Amino acid sequence: MSDLVDLGPAGERLLAVTATIGDAQLDSPTPCEGRTVGQMLQHLVGLCVAFRAAGEKDFGPLTDTSPDDAGWPEPQADWRDALSANVEALVAAWRSPESHEGMTRAGGVDLPGEVGVLVALDELVLHGWDVARATGQHYEPDPATTATLQAFVEGFDEGGTPGMFGPALTPGEDASAFDRVLARSGRDPHWSAG
Repeated sequence: MSDLVDLGPAGERLLAVTATIGDAQLDSPTPCEGRTVGQMLQHLVGLCVAFRAAGEKDFGPLTDTSPDDAGWPEPQADWRDALSANVEALVAAWRSPESHEGMTRAGGVDLPGEVGVLVALDELVLHGWDVARATGQHYEPDPATTATLQAFVEGFDEGGTPGMFGPALTPGEDASAFDRVLARSGRDPHWSAG
């Protein structure tokens, strides 16, 4: 088996971004049209719970339910503590070699464990960027995470993947590697809440 994908750096980066978010920012728009910062934060809590279960291969309601079924609820009062605890549990689950082996399930979809961890990484990083941009913060993942995501997103249809990516955008010639990941996933690297 190749080296395991480590969600730790992405988890740390996400928590660094969310640590500075004030309650007044929860209603701010994000790059995900129609979604507020608060809704995105609660979505992150839920996806960490679901992908922790996928990493542990704890199949049941947490892995069988599509994120679309849960909708986009407003953040729970203790979202900061919930996010921190669940990011930590998610990272720990996928550090086990067994999490990357065989099949798992997430959002009601069966997929190889080595793909499940990439989906979890993609979610942490792209939604971390969404929240950072929405709250006026800089976001740049570490080079290894960027390289892993670049290889992952290149495998998707440029026309978009429902539930994951919008249609790919064309990055500028001087775009950074991470800006290319964002553009390939249908995000405008220069998005601003305006």
